[in-house]
Amino acid sequence: MSQATARAALAYSCVGHVYSHLFEPIFFVVALALPKAMGIPYEDALMLIIAGKLLYGVLAPVAGLLGDRWSAVGMMVVYFFGLGLAAVATGFATTPFQLALGLAGLGFFGSIYHPVGTAWLVRNAHNRGKVLGINGIFGGLGSALGGIVAGALADAFGWQAAFLVPGLLVLATGLVFCVSLARRQVVEIKEDLKPTPPPSRGETWRAGIILTLTMLCTGMVYQVTMPALPKLFEARLGNYLGEGLLGVGLMVTVIYASAGLFQVVAGHWADRYPLRNVYGLVYLAQVPLLAMAAILGGPPLFAVALAMVAFNHAGIPTENSLLARYTPARWRGTAFGLKFILSFGVSGLGVPLMAIILKATGDFLWVFVMLAVMAGFVAAMSLLLPQDKPGGAVAAEAAA
Repeated sequence: MSQATARAALAYSCVGHVYSHLFEPIFFVVALALPKAMGIPYEDALMLIIAGKLLYGVLAPVAGLLGDRWSAVGMMVVYFFGLGLAAVATGFATTPFQLALGLAGLGFFGSIYHPVGTAWLVRNAHNRGKVLGINGIFGGLGSALGGIVAGALADAFGWQAAFLVPGLLVLATGLVFCVSLARRQVVEIKEDLKPTPPPSRGETWRAGIILTLTMLCTGMVYQVTMPALPKLFEARLGNYLGEGLLGVGLMVTVIYASAGLFQVVAGHWADRYPLRNVYGLVYLAQVPLLAMAAILGGPPLFAVALAMVAFNHAGIPTENSLLARYTPARWRGTAFGLKFILSFGVSGLGVPLMAIILKATGDFLWVFVMLAVMAGFVAAMSLLLPQDKPGGAVAAEAAA
């Protein structure tokens, strides 16, 4: 396999990662307009995404298995065209039920990217942590762009445009990807380009059990933070943001774009230092930040939210590196699929849980206290992971 095809795999995987995280923040900003547009309370509007979020996680192992056993690049074709068509259909929704159906379609096809695209990327990688960090930036970019895209398009053309315009862009990307496949600029790869020494069976089981518990919590922190921030900023920073949704969307964009860059640093740490140490420290750092977000308002809230999301993003390449380290290459897509059942499926139940807490208390205090406890649990459990070697030492051992 040439360097050109490896770079093409990285490029398409990064673009796909943008799209996989683009539509959720679009919906959470659009949800602020739905009480007026569809006559439903904000808390009820949040519930419309539940089926989509569950499908996004629950179907991931199936997508990963198909990527492992059939074709990763073939699944990426299905991903681009399916996601684009679902986004366009969502933009044409006129009732809450139709909107929920469109969001379910986005979850259905969106479930393909993480197990397939991430496993495909890892197989093509020379330095896993670095490549996963770069790829993670683009996932953060999708989250960042979603806020400002939704705010700008909704204010200018109505909330439907926030789904229609990106949907057409995803379809265009699918066409370009097919051309690259036909020209052999993108190829299938089934084995790691740079293999590492296999873990023992005991290490695999031990890491698998611990990561199952921690990924449920890390997914909950990520899933709840994203929908919470737009409403939190509207409630506690409203005087600074002006009228409409653009100010809220811009604030979310700045945070996720800036925080996403931190993943390159974290990816470097994952290659240089023991993975379990990096994993534990980035979640330990989130405990005081989440606790402060529970009570702060005004400009200090923005600074805390930026640091909080940065460390949350820093955990992603490290967690993915851990999963790749303790999973055989032939089962990696399936393993990533199982991860996203937890971190994007089951953890998606954090959104209705947040809505219930908000309805009961009228404030975000206990939402962020709950997330701080979960981050602390992850930091503690990381101490039980196998004591792995730094990435450089693993690579040297593989070469020997």
